[in-house]
Amino acid sequence: MTRLRRLLLVLPLLLSVLVVPTAPVEATQKKAVHVKEYTKKDGTKVKAHDRKAPKSEGANTAKPKKAAKAKKESTVKTPSVAVARDERGRIQRSDAARHTFARQTGYPHGRPGYVIDHIKPLACGGADDPSNMQWQTVAAAKAKDKTERIGCR
Repeated sequence: MTRLRRLLLVLPLLLSVLVVPTAPVEATQKKAVHVKEYTKKDGTKVKAHDRKAPKSEGANTAKPKKAAKAKKESTVKTPSVAVARDERGRIQRSDAARHTFARQTGYPHGRPGYVIDHIKPLACGGADDPSNMQWQTVAAAKAKDKTERIGCR
């Protein structure tokens, strides 16, 4: 029984010695961090300096949310003539005109590596007939699609 009493008396003393008090989060954030001299990618040299320590992950690092940007309206002018559209809102294209163009150019079943492109885009008021169509490589068509509506303005 006396051993148990001694153990109960010594145990709190041992625990108080073993447990190291930790510094509060605010105290660790106020320390400065030394930054060594370094060279940026553009070649400029940054001298050695001290800066604030980064916030710990436990600290509240949430940034206030920015107000949602207003949606920009399209600056592309629509043609004065109404264009027929499908259920997805896409401009309807004439399969007959496309097939006629393919036959006229000697590729009735398509041309490998090429797509049929409208010289003047349908969205800009171009006609959907063979006189407004051309064969264009896939890469060239992708490049043109990025910029072709700029001419509609």
